Amino acid sequence: MKYIFAVISFIAFVSCANQGKEQALEQLDKKSAREVTLKTVVQGDSVLHITTQYIWFNGEQIASKSDTLKTESSPKTWEATDSTKNLSKVPIYVTVQ
Repeated sequence: MKYIFAVISFIAFVSCANQGKEQALEQLDKKSAREVTLKTVVQGDSVLHITTQYIWFNGEQIASKSDTLKTESSPKTWEATDSTKNLSKVPIYVTVQ
């Protein structure tokens, strides 16, 4: 019984450890996939947050779309504004659902 528990624990550990690993772009199969590009462009005192999406199916690009959100470089908030901080340098967090 201890042997079976040890084997199951080891398999669970290995599968959890492999889930967080990144795959090199060269290894990804782009025949059928969604490719998303996030880009930040500073334009005067504004920041453009550009998202472009490409949809590939059976090796062909079947759709693409680009959206742009425009914000002030340093938006006014309730807290004191730090002159060294602006929206062109904030981190990007991505959630995939």
